[in-house]
Amino acid sequence: MIINPGSTSTKIGVFEDETLLFEETLRHSTQEIGQYATIVDQKDFRKKIITDLLESRHFDIKSLNVVVGRGGMLKPICGGTYAVTEELLADLKVGVQGQHASNLGGILAKEIGDSIGVPSYIVDPVVVDELMPIARYSGMPEIPRGSIFHALNQKAVAKRYAAEVGKPYEALRLIVVHMGGGVSVGAHENGRVIDVFSAFDGDGAFSPERAGGVPCGALVKLCFSGKYTEKEIYSKLIGKGGFNAYLGTNDMREIGKRADEGDEKAAEAKAAFLLQVSKDIGSMACVLNGKVDQIVVTGGIAYGADVVAALKERAEWIAPFTVYPGEDELLALAQGALRVMKGEEEAKTY
Repeated sequence: MIINPGSTSTKIGVFEDETLLFEETLRHSTQEIGQYATIVDQKDFRKKIITDLLESRHFDIKSLNVVVGRGGMLKPICGGTYAVTEELLADLKVGVQGQHASNLGGILAKEIGDSIGVPSYIVDPVVVDELMPIARYSGMPEIPRGSIFHALNQKAVAKRYAAEVGKPYEALRLIVVHMGGGVSVGAHENGRVIDVFSAFDGDGAFSPERAGGVPCGALVKLCFSGKYTEKEIYSKLIGKGGFNAYLGTNDMREIGKRADEGDEKAAEAKAAFLLQVSKDIGSMACVLNGKVDQIVVTGGIAYGADVVAALKERAEWIAPFTVYPGEDELLALAQGALRVMKGEEEAKTY
């Protein structure tokens, strides 16, 4: 069973190996969530709706072999599948790099797994950090570059491509481009993401909801202009930035439709976005010394054939493209656990 908690939903999937038996997205109203002071306080509420769902489907919870939760805001760790130990559990409850609903994934997996005597895991949380030392330099010692990105999907599609070409992931040099509400572009070498535009806190291309890397001096002046609170500035960077700021929408389908219908502002903003993503791809090609086996494109925006065509026009001279549209997080989490259960990987200890 896979548990993927979001801010206003809990996604559940039950798999037999890689075959999805059923999935459900359980929605939570603002009123339901608002009665809890912290993320961790929601644990019993979310656990009950999960067990109620399984009962309504007449599913025997004791038939499960493993329970997998979405990883949360832990300390920086290498990629892989991690057993939910007491130390990992404690850091999920604290939220050492921030409070996020995904912190509940491992907590719920552990509690349900323990109740039926099966192991619990998390897989490739957003805090996966495999940066090479020189990639951490930002120009300010007080602010090293970090690695918080779409690690689950990036690693999953990289391993999927490796399996399809019959080569070990660890033997390939890949550029992986995730385009969704946020954008992250990573350089994968020897099975590690040695550099990445981390997308979370102001890095790389702007996206539907995020500003990406913005001019620092102008940002400092805006911060001290007296016009905005810290919270308002932060929302301009994450949530209300990017296409939301330029066009008032985070829906790439709507933006494409507006551009096709002659909206010059929408067309220009879309072209600017594609230019910035292409520049990120070029940067990661330099990280890999120009020796790139494949550029792998994924995320919801990758469904747009015109988007992929535009990226190819600018960057296919670097390496061929493979496209895996969407973001199948439930399957990626299941695959992480399966690799351990089948002895293909060892579960890591946090």
